[in-house]
Amino acid sequence: MESQILIHPDELSENWIKRAKENSIDVIGIHPVGGYRASESLSELVELMEDNNFTNLIDEAIEQGIKIEYEMHAASYLLPRSQFSSNPEYFRMDETGNRINDKNMCVSNPEALSCVANAAALLSSKLYKSTDRYYFWMDDVKDKRCMCDKCRHLSMSDQQMIYVNNMLKEIQMTNPKAKMVYLAYFDCIEPPKWIKPIKGVFFEYAPMEKYTLSNEEYSKLGIDESENLKNLFKTFSYADSKVLEYWLDNSMYSDWKKPEKKFVQDKRMIEEDIKRYLDYGFEYISSFACYLGPEYEKLYGQPDISAFFNAVNEYK
Repeated sequence: MESQILIHPDELSENWIKRAKENSIDVIGIHPVGGYRASESLSELVELMEDNNFTNLIDEAIEQGIKIEYEMHAASYLLPRSQFSSNPEYFRMDETGNRINDKNMCVSNPEALSCVANAAALLSSKLYKSTDRYYFWMDDVKDKRCMCDKCRHLSMSDQQMIYVNNMLKEIQMTNPKAKMVYLAYFDCIEPPKWIKPIKGVFFEYAPMEKYTLSNEEYSKLGIDESENLKNLFKTFSYADSKVLEYWLDNSMYSDWKKPEKKFVQDKRMIEEDIKRYLDYGFEYISSFACYLGPEYEKLYGQPDISAFFNAVNEYK
């Protein structure tokens, strides 16, 4: 089992590296801000790859035996919205039959898929000292699947699977060891039914709506978590299977607004959840840990996130 924390690029610091090293965290994930500015924040991350201050921190982490990965909502970056005027057919069709460039894409258009695959291969080459596991998630939205005649019979999960398979095939042309994630999140929380993952695809389970919806709203989704996880493991391999949780995500607990709120860990939930996930067979246990960086430390001092560190290390 490996453990990981995900932080925003500007939160990477010597202190976070020291914290990860002292608590045997295996991977630091760099996560540019999602939501509606995900494309912009991903562009800023790519620019950071030319900043020695940033890359020196990456080097320091790796020297300490900590791996680096990059996880981001990438669809609007890989298929720039500016292409809509010349190629509207690349973009999704909404329920009214209109092409729209708000989010995601038409996964039945071969030219659009080629554009995304080539851009994904280029992006993978720019991620400074990344592992061979790539996380180019679809856009950070719900209910934005393509409804054209060729796509409408496909669920959002199936549409994501086409997107992921397409990128991985291209990246593997130059990096045969490459792997690509399927993000089980929002309306992709359930596995695809029609499109199968190719070799090298693994899944990451990120049940955000358990936190952002009320119990009544969440129950209306009709998702039995236990049954759904069994189905995900039937579709994808146990190898590289990963939980991405929100136990330490102070950005969420702060309503994604600065200044950060003081973080209070839920020790019991963390311990019980980690044991349960490991019983299911997950190989990687990770959590967002945003809004706990240098700015947080100036306000409140060191955050107490010992429950996560202690729980993951108990099972190593």
